[in-house]
Amino acid sequence: MNPELTHWTGPLGLPRFDRIRDEDFAPAFDACLELAGDAVEAIAANPEPPTFQNTVAALETAEEPLDRLCAIFFTLTGVDSNPAREDLQRRIAPRLAAHGSKVSMDPRLFDRVEAVMQDRDGLPAEDRRLTELTLRGLRRAGAGLTGAARERMAAIRERLAVLSTQFAQNVLTDERDFAMAVPDDGLAGLPDWLLRAMRAAARERGLPGQVVTLNRSLIVPFLEHAEDRALRAAAWRAWTARGSGSGAGGEATDNRPIAAEILALRHERAQLLGYADFASYKLEPEMAGAPENVEALLMQVWAPAKARAEADAARLAQMLHEDGVNGALEPWDWRFYAERRRKAEHDLDEAAVKPYLTLDAMIGAVFDTAQRLFGLEFRPFDAPLWSPDVRAWEITRNGRRMAVFLGDYYARPGKRSGAWCSSLQQQHRIGAGQRPIVVNVCNFTPPEEPGAPCYLGWDDAHTLFHEFGHALHHILSDVAWPSISGTSVARDFVELPSQLFEHWLEQPEVLDRHARHAETGEPMPAALRDRILAARNADQGFATTEYLESALVDLAFHRGAPPADPMARQAELLAGLGASAAIPMRHATPHFAHVFSGDGYSAGYYSYMWSEVMDADAFEAFLERGDAFDPETARKLEQWILSKGDSLPADELWLKFRERKPGVHALLRGRGLLADAS
Repeated sequence: MNPELTHWTGPLGLPRFDRIRDEDFAPAFDACLELAGDAVEAIAANPEPPTFQNTVAALETAEEPLDRLCAIFFTLTGVDSNPAREDLQRRIAPRLAAHGSKVSMDPRLFDRVEAVMQDRDGLPAEDRRLTELTLRGLRRAGAGLTGAARERMAAIRERLAVLSTQFAQNVLTDERDFAMAVPDDGLAGLPDWLLRAMRAAARERGLPGQVVTLNRSLIVPFLEHAEDRALRAAAWRAWTARGSGSGAGGEATDNRPIAAEILALRHERAQLLGYADFASYKLEPEMAGAPENVEALLMQVWAPAKARAEADAARLAQMLHEDGVNGALEPWDWRFYAERRRKAEHDLDEAAVKPYLTLDAMIGAVFDTAQRLFGLEFRPFDAPLWSPDVRAWEITRNGRRMAVFLGDYYARPGKRSGAWCSSLQQQHRIGAGQRPIVVNVCNFTPPEEPGAPCYLGWDDAHTLFHEFGHALHHILSDVAWPSISGTSVARDFVELPSQLFEHWLEQPEVLDRHARHAETGEPMPAALRDRILAARNADQGFATTEYLESALVDLAFHRGAPPADPMARQAELLAGLGASAAIPMRHATPHFAHVFSGDGYSAGYYSYMWSEVMDADAFEAFLERGDAFDPETARKLEQWILSKGDSLPADELWLKFRERKPGVHALLRGRGLLADAS
């Protein structure tokens, strides 16, 4: 086995990706699965009476070589996939699931952890919490099942691993293989920065002229600016066809039957464990607790969002008709006319804004904000990573290393779409302790030439702040055990740090300090800054509605009996909501990766809004002190939210920080929807 896969020798403890080959992974998985199996078996078969140290604590490190291998492999399949890695991912997914089932459903382990739980009163608080969570995890995995039910649960988990892997790879194939040539006579309305990006995308694929790809940072501005309605329609249809059987991969990438089977298996899994449906099972350990609580929040926001969207739709349809188009406002029209309206009503030209929002300037804003709030310092360093585009920083505070941070910011073929935060290693205090290695991944359109500035849009800058908010949850983590560190928290709590950190982008003092013109170095004019901030809710009816549609469909899919035809059920649900045909779901079922590429956000896409209720209220804690950088509030935020991981239940952590329950009022005000809620 290549030792670099489990014993990392790069700078500051990083893996040396230049020493790792694709052919190294298969034998490494063979070896690490065997090592992990032996280590867990030694714990389960230990003849000594169960104690916290020989059982619960031992499980925390039993699979460390496998964990390190998986961290490298699944990082690479997300940021730099290729046929060899995709093939191995399909083969290894059921093996990892089978190993997980064997461990989590081992009755000997369950009995040992339960015995520790019975004698937990003398344990330190974090050890008690870890014991409680370990036992809960074993129960929810099916450790109490026997006979045919136990065998069926293991089979379901293996099949779900295969299906979720295939779902994700199908979406990636459709995204990677699509490029729509845009003829020279179809360029009307496209700003120069977008044309340069489209031509760079064509060159990257060895194509002439200019193309639109399904990279969000390319296709969204195309839909906002292209005057050719037929080209907008073609681009929009390709974007929404991902995984539907009519995308670039054709029937081979049709995710509709996969989604139906996933929903059926999840429902069966929940019923084997005694739950009415998968939503009840999934939400039990979350802050929301039950499906009806989620629905209540989403519908409380749906009414004002729908009212705002309907008013906006009437105005945009009027603009469409003024252009001589007699038909209805279509989904490929909305962004175009919304952008034209924003420009007219707020005097905003994105071409004038982008030079002030370069990637380097916004990274500087992110780091400076983290320094002012939490005293963090950032030192760049060179390391052999998976792409020359990836950047590395050592993060310290008062001379102590807090983390290693990697930023992979540019879109490229073979990279999964979207943006996310992950970690190569988790923080813990076992032995000498370990600091995290954190990765932020984005898909910004790269500069046309190496060394040229990368221009971000306002939404891109928000994404940068959002993902670093997740990173802070890792960087500032300070708990004893890896499985409760960093972002290992309730799903509807995990978005609190990320969405909260976005608020600092909108602070005038942050923009005044960091939004400087790429060519002249001049600060953004105050008048332009104020117009940007005034326009931030300009299309909030659309943004909130498309999100809520996805969240409500996800919830409904997992309540009650699973739909035999998810697409028909999706259409039925949207019709029942009275949703506008011009505002489809943000993520339609065939490419709803949050929900179907794994269990993470299944019955949990609502989490962004649940967390937003808290993040809006959390930022008000700073404003109540009269300072967005108030040191005492920042200290409490780190003490009770960012450093604690899952060492206490999320609702307890929130109350220790804010000393009151959050309400939806701050969310509605932040989205500019209060007037529509009256």
